[in-house]
Amino acid sequence: MNKVRVRFAPSPTGPLHIGGLRTALFNYLFAKKTKGVFMVRIEDTDRKREVAGAEEYIFKSLEWCGMQVDERTTDNSHRQSSRKELYQSKARELIKKRLAYYAFDSEKDLQKLRESWGKKKETFIYNWKTREGLKNSLTLGDEKANSMIAGGKAYVIRFLCPRNKNVVTDDIIRGAGNIDSSLIDDKILIKADGMPTYHFANVVDDNMMRISHVIRGEEWLPSLALHVLLYEAFGWSPPKFAHLPLILNPNGKGKLSKRSGDSSGFPVFPLSWGKENKILGFKEAGFLPKALNNYMASLGWAAENGEEIMNMDELIENFKLEKVVSAAANFDFDRLKWVNQKHITKMSNEELLHEIVKLFPETKTLENTRVLLAVGLVRDRAETILDFWELMKYLFYAAEMFDEKAVRKLSEKTKDILEQGEKIARALKNERPANGGEKLIGQCLDWANKNNIKSAQIMMTLRLALVGGLHGIDLKKIISFIGVNETSSRFGRLRKALD
Repeated sequence: MNKVRVRFAPSPTGPLHIGGLRTALFNYLFAKKTKGVFMVRIEDTDRKREVAGAEEYIFKSLEWCGMQVDERTTDNSHRQSSRKELYQSKARELIKKRLAYYAFDSEKDLQKLRESWGKKKETFIYNWKTREGLKNSLTLGDEKANSMIAGGKAYVIRFLCPRNKNVVTDDIIRGAGNIDSSLIDDKILIKADGMPTYHFANVVDDNMMRISHVIRGEEWLPSLALHVLLYEAFGWSPPKFAHLPLILNPNGKGKLSKRSGDSSGFPVFPLSWGKENKILGFKEAGFLPKALNNYMASLGWAAENGEEIMNMDELIENFKLEKVVSAAANFDFDRLKWVNQKHITKMSNEELLHEIVKLFPETKTLENTRVLLAVGLVRDRAETILDFWELMKYLFYAAEMFDEKAVRKLSEKTKDILEQGEKIARALKNERPANGGEKLIGQCLDWANKNNIKSAQIMMTLRLALVGGLHGIDLKKIISFIGVNETSSRFGRLRKALD
């Protein structure tokens, strides 16, 4: 059996979307499962749409996700723009075989034909049905065509698609299929600027680079018959194909897009994109790369053993390409957060702190052992790494503002509660921190009971003073962490704020 060689072939036209990232992941998992090669090939034939920085962004995204690239664009050998002469040479081979031809029709001429056919409620297709009446080397003859080329006439090279041929296709995920070649147009292989089209460069490169399996998105499925015909035209054995299911919007309507993320407030890119940073990347939104990989793998595939939470090694061990389904998957942001939270629970406090520092450099200035303790206190509440600082910052700094809704819920006894809290805290100033919280809360509740104040009211008041709102961990743990002196100070701050 030949060595498995797969490729991820993005175009550098912008940031890497989660759909493309999922394609890269499935290629990577299959390559590693079969001890094969994972290659990245930059398909940059559309130079007009190329965006500066996009190629670097693609590799940074793969690196962040832990996908180690075995072969990549280091010497331009895998960059299509550097292989222009190769594609032209291959196109001329097909012309010699009478399987391709020169076409001189201008875009203006073709547009007129599309409009005239449209008036008849028909679709114009450049193939056996129409090519005889158009300007190409088939109708003009080789001598005339060569003369026009020598004279500087603009041309493209088109594939001579056979008529009435049953094109049989096979897909690892979707099974066998077939299509009548009469329905396929004579696709352009080489554009007027001398650059190849995606379809042609894709087939040539996959053959030249010995790609064994083409794992790509469902959007390329309609092109499969053409690609099979091109392989046959060259006499090459085609690779095995697998077309991955679409990733849909959360509501199941339409393909997941950046606009969906913008409107719903969730990322669709692995990393923030400098030119479009309205929505954070998954990294900056606090998602762990192993959790993102885990979730992406579930968009079209599931482990046979029923395991849901897996790291990269476990994904590789369990992955089977033939078990990928063809049905589209809805992107579920809440499910992704759940997966991320499950991965958080498996990490040590030290590992979590390492991730927290990346997003919150200000934590570097705090005492390491205390931050670790704080991480341990709030970790069960965090869905993302981004949540951590919001969940624990009140353990280090008093609130600058108090929640207005919570303030409106306070009673006329609030100042009395705060004054009593300060008094009790001062009396406990020499108490061991571990006991401070337990004793202070206990004595406050005893006082409240004697003064006919509901325990819920006193607990709400104390929490507002310590946290700034009505959220946070157990009050006893907060007081034990910050100490009774800081607790007394925060009671005083709220009392003064109410004044």
